[in-house]
Formats: sequence, structure tokens, C-alpha cells
Amino acid sequence: MHFKSLLLLAIQHVTDRVVFALMIINKAGGLIYQHDFAEGLNQLSSNDYLVFAGTFHGVHAITTRLYPLSHQTVATRSSLSNFDRPDPPSGIEVLETESFRLQCFSTLTGTKFLLFTEPQQANIEGILRRVYELYSDYVMKNPFYQSEMPIRCEGFDRRLVAYLRPLNSR
Repeated sequence: MHFKSLLLLAIQHVTDRVVFALMIINKAGGLIYQHDFAEGLNQLSSNDYLVFAGTFHGVHAITTRLYPLSHQTVATRSSLSNFDRPDPPSGIEVLETESFRLQCFSTLTGTKFLLFTEPQQANIEGILRRVYELYSDYVMKNPFYQSEMPIRCEGFDRRLVAYLRPLNSR
């Protein structure tokens, strides 16, 4: 009986996947959106969230410049055509600890979406892609939203919660 309850607990732990929070950082490193979706992360003050956003933006900027260059790449860099250029480095994309995983999706405009989940959460890229679609549809198409400013769009909030709530209740 004891083994059976341990097995059920292990199965429940594997199937309990949670999205803890979402942060959106503008291209200047300012926090423009933050929302908690589940309990599990320590609550920070507003100032701490702003400091975190600026720090992450700086670390992300530094890590985009950290990549090895081979001697051949340096020598042939001037001979590359526009079609042969390697993809630019993307910077930090994942930070994983025992208790959470931070996944970063950086857009071409420099906006960063940070998703905090449990380490075992599956399909994080798909979740971030859907969050970005909601952002595009309900924030960027909102005629009253000013780019790079804090996001205050009820339609975005409602649809984001409606999308992520079922993921947290699985």
C-alpha cells in the first residue's frame, strides 16, 4: 500500500505542470507587464520586479555578444554574402533551477517575454508563441496602446488568463 501511494504521488507530481508568471520587458529594459498565474514563487516588491527586468535585460545584452569565433569565421567574415550570414547570437534563453525554469523569447524588435514555469513543464516554446500571438492581437493592435509603455489592456489580460488557467489545472 505504501508503494502504491508513493507511485500515485510521483505520477501526480509529473503531471502537475505549472506556469508561475509572465514578465514582458521592452527593448530599453523596462518592465511593461508582470502577472502571476500560480502560487509558488516568492512575491517581490514592485521595485524588485523593475530591478529584475533591468538586470535581465543587461545580462541578455551581454550574452548576445558571448559566442566563440573560429579563425576561419573571422577570416571569411568579409567574404560572406547576405545569404550566407550565420544567425546572430540570441543571448540567454533558458535559466533552470531545481524549483523553476525561466524561458526567454526575444522578438526582433527587442521585446522579451519571460515565462516562469516548473522545470518539467512541456512545450514552453509553444506556450510562449501563443502568448506572443495574444500580445500581437490584443496589445499591439490596440489603438490606445503606446509602444514601449506599460501594458494596460483588459482584453489581453482576460485572454491570457483564459489560456494559461487550463494549463495550470492539468
